[in-house]
Amino acid sequence: MPTAPTDIRALSREEAGALVAELGEKPYRATQLWEWLWKKKARSFDDMSDLPKAFRAALVERTVLRPLVLEEEQRSQDGTVKCAFRTWDGHVVEGVLIPTPTRLTACISSQIGCSLSCSFCATGKLKRVRNLDAQEIFDQVVLIDKLAHQYYKEGLTNIVYMGMGEPLLNYANTLRSAERITAEDGLGMGARRITVSTAGIAKMIRKLADDGARFNLALSLHAANDAKRDRIMPINEQNTLAELKDALRYYTRTARKEVTFEYILLRGFNDSLADAQELVRYASDVHAKVNLIEYNPIDAGDFGRTDARDAEAFQQYLDRKGIIARIRRSRGRDIDAACGQLANKNQAVGKG
Repeated sequence: MPTAPTDIRALSREEAGALVAELGEKPYRATQLWEWLWKKKARSFDDMSDLPKAFRAALVERTVLRPLVLEEEQRSQDGTVKCAFRTWDGHVVEGVLIPTPTRLTACISSQIGCSLSCSFCATGKLKRVRNLDAQEIFDQVVLIDKLAHQYYKEGLTNIVYMGMGEPLLNYANTLRSAERITAEDGLGMGARRITVSTAGIAKMIRKLADDGARFNLALSLHAANDAKRDRIMPINEQNTLAELKDALRYYTRTARKEVTFEYILLRGFNDSLADAQELVRYASDVHAKVNLIEYNPIDAGDFGRTDARDAEAFQQYLDRKGIIARIRRSRGRDIDAACGQLANKNQAVGKG
């Protein structure tokens, strides 16, 4: 049975250099090739204009280059842009460009679908098809950055891994994509402008610390007691709040970085004074700041949005108790691009 061609962007720099040598090219061609792949963001071998045609032909025979394709975009009344990307094998994944007066943020996905089944999230109602490769995550940033320049005449300022999927269940590709995004021979973005959000996998949070990950870490908390968190986030049954607290303390000590708690306010479920008190105790133990998020309705959802005055009172209580907290306003709600709404409504998740 013939061997499948190598995805050239799955190679390390050393492996790419070895391939170039095997094809009989001089070492400097390896540097040129690498720059085309990651710095110049080539989408085909034909784009690599300063490489000899014979070399490019040899690369086509031995390898493939499979860029993500922007298949559809929707613009919200507030300027948010939701993107549907088609993968090489026919699946669809979504990403979002979020403009604010001070930032242009790309919200990107790490998996096609999701396996965590969080009850407040539309993506959680999809099956997980597969992990995205590092280059597919990278391409989302490239394509969304292009839209940022097109619509706002500036490049991206921030990247959040808060789209479809759980990044820490696609650990290797998440880290490699972040490395390529921040590398000088990649996109050259600062690591402090990247945030990876996890639903809470204790052993992988520890691994992030051990591996020296430089990006920011956010935890989707949404409840500060196990009974409530079990109800809305099944992953809590294997990663209790106590276990997560130990892992987060290890992370903050080892990485010397703060963490942020993401907390969706769900009317009548987690937005009472008692809930605020539990959140204060938990956040204080970890020295975490808190983003309070407006709930965005989803099809067949069980929850409602907390009243604006109640949300403000919740935030003010946290502030009085010394917890840095801000309310994160929803963007792109009219096109189902807001937090928790990514569900590939306009496209099937995949053909397979």
